[in-house]
Amino acid sequence: MLDYLMGIFLISVPWLLGFADNSAATVLPVILGASTLAYSLLTDYEYALAPAFSFQGHLLLDLMSAILLTVSPWLFGFYEKVHWPHIILGIVELIAILITRKAPPETHFPMKTY
Repeated sequence: MLDYLMGIFLISVPWLLGFADNSAATVLPVILGASTLAYSLLTDYEYALAPAFSFQGHLLLDLMSAILLTVSPWLFGFYEKVHWPHIILGIVELIAILITRKAPPETHFPMKTY
């Protein structure tokens, strides 16, 4: 569920924080948010619409998105205009990747004793 929330938040953050002006600072989070929603719908996990690729592939896309978002103010030259939302959201994504369980939990059936 966090993927879908993050995707929606990334799309809306330029308007929520007042930097929606069709510049790279605005367009990048919108594209990354829409991409997050799209690949989340296609990931092989419980909240997917049509599982098409692995969860490991999903995490790799998350990692690339987080890094791009974090460095984007310098990469696209809008650091002086706005930078904190991009840096903070990129770091939040990185933390989410680090704390994400990479494999499903093993199922253990308790043994019955009679």
